[in-house]
Amino acid sequence: MAGTSLTAGQGALLPDRHPQVDFFVCDIFDALPKDDIATMEHPVFTLSTRPDRRILSYEHRGTTVEVTPSMKGLATIHDKDILIFCISQLMAAINAGRAVSRTLTLRAHDLLVATNRETSGDAYRRLKEAFERLAGTRITTNITTGDTEVTSGFGLIESWEIVKRSRGGRMVSVTVTLSDWLFRAVLSKSVLTLSRDYFRLRKPLERRIYELARKHCGKQPEWRVSVEVLLKKSGSASPRRVFRKMIRDMIEQGHLPDYEMVEEEGDIIRFTRRAQVVEEGPAAPPLSPEALERARDIMPGADVYALEAEWRAFWASSGRPRLRSADRAFLGFVGKRLAAR
Repeated sequence: MAGTSLTAGQGALLPDRHPQVDFFVCDIFDALPKDDIATMEHPVFTLSTRPDRRILSYEHRGTTVEVTPSMKGLATIHDKDILIFCISQLMAAINAGRAVSRTLTLRAHDLLVATNRETSGDAYRRLKEAFERLAGTRITTNITTGDTEVTSGFGLIESWEIVKRSRGGRMVSVTVTLSDWLFRAVLSKSVLTLSRDYFRLRKPLERRIYELARKHCGKQPEWRVSVEVLLKKSGSASPRRVFRKMIRDMIEQGHLPDYEMVEEEGDIIRFTRRAQVVEEGPAAPPLSPEALERARDIMPGADVYALEAEWRAFWASSGRPRLRSADRAFLGFVGKRLAAR
C-alpha cells in the first residue's frame, strides 16, 4: 500500500493559526521546536482526549515506565506542547551561550502562539488544566537521561505558578520548574528538532507516530517496524486490528510531516524520509552584553533578542560561515535592518 504525498493530505492538518508571526515565537535565540528523546521513544503521555485515570505500565528491552495519574487524569500528548516549548527555550539559551536553570518564566501568549493554539479565553483555561495534569502525573522509570540511570519517581514538571494575571483574570505569565530528569536530558542535549507542522497534527496518534518516526528514522533513510511493536511503543489502548486501521488511514491521508508511511507484507510499516530532516549545525558564537546594548542604541525600542534570532537564522541560511567577530557581524546586520526600514 503506497503512501501519498504531504500535499495531498494537507487538508487534514490544522490551519496555521498565526500566519502573521514573522518567526516562530520559540525562535528567540534561533531555536526550533525540540523534544526530548526519552519521551519520544517510550510512551509516557496518554493519547486519550478524555480524562484518563489508568495506571500505565510499559516494558521494552529492559526499559520500564509506570505512569500514575492524579485526580485530574494523565498528562496528554497535547499537554506535552508545554514541555516542548520549555525544552526549545532552554536549548536556544544553551546554544547562545547563556546560563540556564530548570525554572523558567514563560509568557502564556507566546506559548499558545508557538504551539499553534488559539488565544481565546478558553485556550488559557485549557492551558491551566494542562499544567495541572503535568504536575500531577507521576513517572517511575529507569530511562537514562544524561548518562544517568536511576530508577525514580517524579512529576513531569515539579511545580508551576501563575505569576501575573490580566485584569480579566487570564494567565499572562507563569513560572515552571521542570523535573531533574527532564532537565538532565536538556543539559546532555538528548533532544531532537521537530517539524513545526507537528503542532498542526490534529489527532493524538498522529503526533505519537511522528515522534516515533523522528526518533527511530533519525539520519537513516528509512525505518521498518512491525504493527505489533509500533502499537506497543505508541502507547495506544486500541486493539491491534483497530490500530492497524488507524495506521492505514494515516498512510492514505499522507500528511505526516517529514515522513512517508508504507505498509509492507508481514504486517510491517516502513517510514521513509520525504526530504532532509532539519538538523542544526554548530551555533553561532554567543554575543557579548555590550553588543546587545549597542543594538538597543542603534534601533531604540526594538526587541534585541528577536534581532539576535533573525541574525542567527540569516547566518545559518548563509551556510554558517566562520565569523571573525560575532559582535561585529551582528551589529552590521542590525545596521542593515535599520537602513531597510
